Amino acid sequence: MLKALATGATLLASLATTGAAAHAGPASTHPSDDMAITVAAANGSGCPMGSADVTVSPDNKAFTVTYSQFTAQTGAGTKPTDFRKNCQLALNVHVPQGYTFAIAGADYRGYARLERGASGSESANYYFQGEPQSTRIRHDFTGPADSDWQRTDTVGIQSLSFLPCGEDRYLNVNTELRVNRGWSNPKSTSFLTMDSTDGSIDTVYHVAWKKC
Repeated sequence: MLKALATGATLLASLATTGAAAHAGPASTHPSDDMAITVAAANGSGCPMGSADVTVSPDNKAFTVTYSQFTAQTGAGTKPTDFRKNCQLALNVHVPQGYTFAIAGADYRGYARLERGASGSESANYYFQGEPQSTRIRHDFTGPADSDWQRTDTVGIQSLSFLPCGEDRYLNVNTELRVNRGWSNPKSTSFLTMDSTDGSIDTVYHVAWKKC
């Protein structure tokens, strides 16, 4: 299991608008049975083995992905490949009987330290195994910056992409951070992180339930 961390950072991105829909309308109440999620696979420079974890909220309306090594950086003391970090998670989701779900939104936040002239971006997409990848949602940052950041995206009810009823598929969560030194001082260092100073970040994904 990956280490759950104490402080949170939140970021929001939407699930694909493609995919098969369930037959009924969104459920007016969430299921009473617990939703269970485990990380089936974690790949990428932003989430090496043992550095990401998933927890589910008690009301089944959200789940949190926690990272501990997700930082892109450029400038003095960095490697040429450090400007981009990515993470692809394959999540194994146990869906309570009689329900299906979609990602209705995600809350993201982290920390940005960008020198004047530097820039960065965070982008993400979410899709079920076997479905086409969705268009990536991107948020840009410009220096100078030295503070926490937060971004929020939500998905409209007509655009929700539900897991087909009765099917077991991984939910793929693909996120990326980039930093561009631009015309900033080459002796300085700029970074963008989903990893706070004590090594924690929470990415909260909001779940919409539908009865099959």
